[in-house]
Amino acid sequence: MTPAVELLDVTKTFGRLVANDRVSLSVRRGSIHALVGENGAGKTTLMKVLFGLYQPASGVIRVDGASVRFRSPWDALRRGLGMVHQHFMLVPPLTVAENITLGREPTAGLAFNRKRAEHDVEELSRRHGLRIDPRARVENLSVGEQQRVEILKTLYRGARILILDEPTAVLTPQEVDELFAVLRGLRDQGDTVILITHKLREVMELSDRVTVLRGGRVVGECDTKDTTIGELAERMVGRQVLLTLDKAPSKPGGPALDVQGLCVRDDRGLDAVKDVSLAVRAGEIVGVAGVEGNGQAELIEALTGLRPVSAGTVRLGARDVTRATPLERLRSGLAHVPADRLRRGILAEYDLADNLILGRQRDRPFAKGAWLDREAIQKNAVDTLAANDVRPPVPQALVRTLSGGNQQKLIVGRELSRRAGVLIAAHPTRGVDLGASEFIHRRLLAERDRGCGVLLVSSELSELLSLSDRLVVLYEGRIVFETRPADTDERSLGLYMSGQAAAHA
Repeated sequence: MTPAVELLDVTKTFGRLVANDRVSLSVRRGSIHALVGENGAGKTTLMKVLFGLYQPASGVIRVDGASVRFRSPWDALRRGLGMVHQHFMLVPPLTVAENITLGREPTAGLAFNRKRAEHDVEELSRRHGLRIDPRARVENLSVGEQQRVEILKTLYRGARILILDEPTAVLTPQEVDELFAVLRGLRDQGDTVILITHKLREVMELSDRVTVLRGGRVVGECDTKDTTIGELAERMVGRQVLLTLDKAPSKPGGPALDVQGLCVRDDRGLDAVKDVSLAVRAGEIVGVAGVEGNGQAELIEALTGLRPVSAGTVRLGARDVTRATPLERLRSGLAHVPADRLRRGILAEYDLADNLILGRQRDRPFAKGAWLDREAIQKNAVDTLAANDVRPPVPQALVRTLSGGNQQKLIVGRELSRRAGVLIAAHPTRGVDLGASEFIHRRLLAERDRGCGVLLVSSELSELLSLSDRLVVLYEGRIVFETRPADTDERSLGLYMSGQAAAHA
């Protein structure tokens, strides 16, 4: 059978950077093909070349056996390709039907035929098992429902080959189950799905065939049934990866972080955190689960002093820091790994050595009166870079020259070097490859075992379940559930995350 898609020796460069190096890939018609690899391996770049968003430097692309050259995504759509991006491209104030038909609206004379659009969308959603109300406004939909709109928008334009970039990144386990059922249904109807993901368990559960990229090159391709998670991980990273954490039981001490009745408003002045009370004891990791947009960001900003609180108290040990500045909290024993490393964690145009003393540049041993002690700063950099496996370990290198994973290890290393009593880690492995994630997980556990209280906020339920000693679920700004990892699983948490379970503490 002629493959749905073939890429032959495709190379894509950005200046001197080779993102895809003579990549060849064959995708069977009517199959689900997973494309996996570490961050920076070239997965998304390769699919953007296929979809016409980027032009290859060399190589051949074939669709249904015919050589093609897509100058734009419109060319790809005309040949039956569609792409659902990790960050949705919808117009929130418009309805589902308006979003799906945008650019190809049915008309009655010169006017938009709303009734026809809604009928067509309803019929399309019924045919593909993508339940959605065509009259609903996108801004009122859940993340999972918005993703259905993106898929329907692509199918409405006649796509038979569907590319999905990290489609489960912000879904609850129940929404993941629904998505997988839809994708299997598309496959069974003869459509082809290419899945870009880093979640190897999902690869094993869903895909028929898998291709592994490393450093912009194909390093393995096989039928999924003929491989294992461990083999895929080793091909991705180039070495054996520890897939399970060896975690000793926690030995919690007294309260390290105590939050009582906390209320926080968002940028619009609306309540984003509503009467939240929680405690993190010394020597334990407390995980916070929740679908993004349920108050996690505002909670972190309030705890770190980046956003004012409207009610409630925050204590670090015995000290009330509710009105304290971020610097005062840092000096009171708080460390913070921010969710957005580029905006809040690093100065990209500064070198590694200077980034490693941010927040302590006025303190000994890095300052002598009004002057920086360059010798002490250099020694700190050499020691911290080595301890955290930051590559290259060159103190004078600019941070912007590091990969995302190494930038994240730099931030984690800096914050842990403070030897703080409390660490707030927000999405510490987001955008980080498998090898760096493994390293960061081990560092967080070591910090817990040292006696630090860790508040871990993550959208990765597997990460929360493997690292946390206790777990809370945040839904619409409130804690609706508290448990221990041994007493729950991803699907149970998903019910609370989506508001489907009865709230209880």
